[in-house]
Amino acid sequence: MTVTRRTFALTLGAFGLAACNSAPSARTSRAKPSGLAAEFRPQPNAGYDAWVASFKNRAGGYGLSAATVAAGFRGAGFLPGVIKRDRNQTEFKRSLEDYLSIAASDERIAKGRAAFARHRTTLTALEAKYGVDAEIICAIWGLESQYGERMGDIPIISSTSTLAFEGRRGVFFEKQLVAALKIIQNGDITANRMVGSWAGAMGHTQFIPTSYEGFAVDFTGDGRRDIWSADPSDALASTAAYLQRNGWARGVKWGSESASGTLQPQAGGPKFATTGNFRAIKRYNNSDAYAIGVGHLSDRIAGAGPLRGQFPPDANGLTKDDRIALQQRLTRRGFDTGGADGVFGPKSKAAVSDYQRSKGLPVTGTPSQELLRSL
Repeated sequence: MTVTRRTFALTLGAFGLAACNSAPSARTSRAKPSGLAAEFRPQPNAGYDAWVASFKNRAGGYGLSAATVAAGFRGAGFLPGVIKRDRNQTEFKRSLEDYLSIAASDERIAKGRAAFARHRTTLTALEAKYGVDAEIICAIWGLESQYGERMGDIPIISSTSTLAFEGRRGVFFEKQLVAALKIIQNGDITANRMVGSWAGAMGHTQFIPTSYEGFAVDFTGDGRRDIWSADPSDALASTAAYLQRNGWARGVKWGSESASGTLQPQAGGPKFATTGNFRAIKRYNNSDAYAIGVGHLSDRIAGAGPLRGQFPPDANGLTKDDRIALQQRLTRRGFDTGGADGVFGPKSKAAVSDYQRSKGLPVTGTPSQELLRSL
């Protein structure tokens, strides 16, 4: 199997990351937060301790110094929350309409345009150097970490060693652990500042350690490839380098919405014509929806309007406008849906259930035209 940068992760990876503490404006790596949930703080585990002892005995064979290994594991430990997340992953499917409602939400577009304006000089320099459209780089940044707002705050040595010990994907995560320790050994970041997602993705654009080793760039020239810094330059450059080395063609768009296109991820929805650069984006995350999300968000950041094509009603007979109206009406009656974006996630379903319960109706949590009319 070809392993892309994020094959092991959920398609919606960045949407679920916990927000990090706000970073200072200076170019400094973020310190590890102290407010982690208990399940993401080290817990006693004799099996894990034995595995770490065994790993330390063979670490020299990977080219790791004893000092690096000692520094890397100082304060590290078994994280039960990481095992829980890994074992509870489901094949999570959203319609393309729902996916794009999240990936190219009004908020993400507005923040993307503001982020592009702030970092225009860097982004245009990266486009000139690597040939990757500046808006594409910015869009990946937006999908992966909400422009640096949600980079993850879980210690990487703890998370990758926990997953390597667990064994389900032990070989893969031992490689990630070794790569993470080599990053520390190289002096790019200290162990206590190396944080990211529960599955080991790191920084503004969520590189796993082996991809960092292969593609990370020191764009600022300070001797460190710092993808965690408040200054996103190295992370954005690393993303551009990744796409370039995975087939991105200069001067070619990712694709476009097209009535004659051959890609239609959602039956009855818009069609898309794509190029080789669409496949390069899929090397970043092997999902048609992700690549369309990046492409469409990049177009919106550049000033384009919404998709022209319409999506059909969902399985409950509701259009996106219907779902938004239902969320708004539930909220006005005191049933919190978590926002009115037309995406019916757990909070919206819980709000429907609470409303049904309050009216003595059968509790299904399922939206419907009848429910919309009753509100």
